[in-house]
Amino acid sequence: MQKNTGTVDRALRVVVGLAVLSLTVVGPQTMWGLLGLVPLLTGLVGYCPLYPLVGANTCCTDSKACCATTAPTKKSCC
Repeated sequence: MQKNTGTVDRALRVVVGLAVLSLTVVGPQTMWGLLGLVPLLTGLVGYCPLYPLVGANTCCTDSKACCATTAPTKKSCC
């Protein structure tokens, strides 16, 4: 399972996931807040199972600026 979400995508998923998950303890306090686990987990893992189905990939693979902190032999920056 190769990572397919970029840094900004992952950060937004974690923030949105935590915000939606907080609805289980504040606000309406419904179990619908558990849906926040989906973006939270995909953000933490770095893989979105829907992206391959639609051909999306927010993880940069060819930008030198993105790969500046990774090993030169690595093909993916994520």
